[in-house]
Amino acid sequence: MKRLAALALTLAVAAGCSRSGTGPAGPAGKNGRVNAWTVPHVLRYATGEDFSTLNPLLNQQTTLSLMSSLTMAWLIKWNEHNRPYPELATEVPTKADGGVSKDGLTITYHLRKGVKWSDGAPFTADDVVWTIHAIMNPANDITSRTGWDLIRKIDEPDKYTVVLHMSKPYSPFVETFFSTAGANPCILPKHLLAKYPNINHVPYNSLPIGIGPFKYKTWDRGSRVVMVRNPLYWRGLPKLKEIDFEIIPDSNTVITQLEAKELDMFYNAPPAQIGQLRSLLPFTTYVMPDYYYRHLDFNLASPKLKDRAVREALRYATDRPAIIAKIYKGIGSLQEQPAPKSAPYYDPGIQPVPFDIAKANQILDRAGWKRGPDGVREKNGVRLSLNVALDSADPQAASMMELIRAWWKQIGVRFDIRQYPSSLLFADYADHGIIYRGKFDVSYFQWSDDPLGDFSPTYACDGIPPNGQNDVRWCNRRADAAMRALFTHFTQRQRNADDRIVMRELYKDVPTIVVMGTNTVWVWNKDLKNFHPNAISPFDNMMSVDI
Repeated sequence: MKRLAALALTLAVAAGCSRSGTGPAGPAGKNGRVNAWTVPHVLRYATGEDFSTLNPLLNQQTTLSLMSSLTMAWLIKWNEHNRPYPELATEVPTKADGGVSKDGLTITYHLRKGVKWSDGAPFTADDVVWTIHAIMNPANDITSRTGWDLIRKIDEPDKYTVVLHMSKPYSPFVETFFSTAGANPCILPKHLLAKYPNINHVPYNSLPIGIGPFKYKTWDRGSRVVMVRNPLYWRGLPKLKEIDFEIIPDSNTVITQLEAKELDMFYNAPPAQIGQLRSLLPFTTYVMPDYYYRHLDFNLASPKLKDRAVREALRYATDRPAIIAKIYKGIGSLQEQPAPKSAPYYDPGIQPVPFDIAKANQILDRAGWKRGPDGVREKNGVRLSLNVALDSADPQAASMMELIRAWWKQIGVRFDIRQYPSSLLFADYADHGIIYRGKFDVSYFQWSDDPLGDFSPTYACDGIPPNGQNDVRWCNRRADAAMRALFTHFTQRQRNADDRIVMRELYKDVPTIVVMGTNTVWVWNKDLKNFHPNAISPFDNMMSVDI
């Protein structure tokens, strides 16, 4: 699955990370700390997203993914170089080590022994097998089963071995099957959940039991989640004793709390405020390439947007360099494809479409969209009056749409903005989420990419909600065949060729406008030590992090 989120800072892609000091740190105080107000071994951080569950099987938001990588059970995690490493598996299965059969149809996981859930129960292959059945249980509100639906049979030769027999090869298993690289399902404890017919609304979802360096202590809905050390974690105790996640939708409030020294970290800070953030003397601003892209999605099920000419015209009528300059303060990577520029599958042959109002009007004129008395175009009784869905916690999105309003008006298109809390905007189909229910003509948020280039969760024909995350409801048979071909290719060079087809079909059909590629900006207390986030799952490696 793909992570989705509405709040992310983007920065022009550079060769590496950049760090911005905020003034001299001064001499270290007692215990080697710069800031006297630092709470030893307690990390307090904030982002703008709220959520409706702490169970990552039922929610695909970035914020929850970050907390889940700290608390839940995973076979594979990712290091600071965006490479997989074994967590509850003893090794990452490959063809070279025999973990994947030569025909790609058998995948074998060997599990660590002596591992315990945070409630003390033993972890075994029973948990892995039961969770796979839970993912495939149609009674459970799983957003996407892509990849999982290719598992034909599961063998459990002993309590520490799981063998998956696939109906077809599926190379993205390394990031899809119980990996933190995306909004993927984690392993769940069979001993706590097997008694339920479904897990959609069980008490477990409020304070899940997992296997991570931290465990959930409290969740004050809409306010705060507190995580504390898990004394039973198999790697030992992390240096941090507690992590407090503050749910603060308003970035001005976050900055006020940073100034008041009530927070240690701000994740995905708004670009419009980066100058203000850099002036906070006790903090460091850190910018790093990531695997997200911001996009305007078109709902192809809407009669207003079925005509490709309309989507193409809207792309020509969107001045993305101006958006990056005015809304994101020059912070953003102009690109026409979802692949990040730092990814191995990025296609340099796809060039950005220029801003051209005259061209956009010409396209609509040729397609038969006529202006009405109020200037709004229509065809066969369908008016180009659109409903735009935004996250209420993302002020940059609303500001951007006001810029776009003037451009689209020049080509005979108008729209109304409807803002929703993220917990409703990104809720699952079964919970009547705005995105997955298709209650929009245009939406704006961001998707994450994965390390391999698997676009099937968001663009495959069989992934249209309620069966997946294809919220644009796009089905292109050539692209779909390339996405399926990627499953059979176990080298990145082969997958790059598949992705080239997918991205060029996206470019041609315009189900989405890639507004920009992103980087992540972090702001953190100068007393934070040994934090080296990766671009995919930045909280995976927290054992040595301290404050």
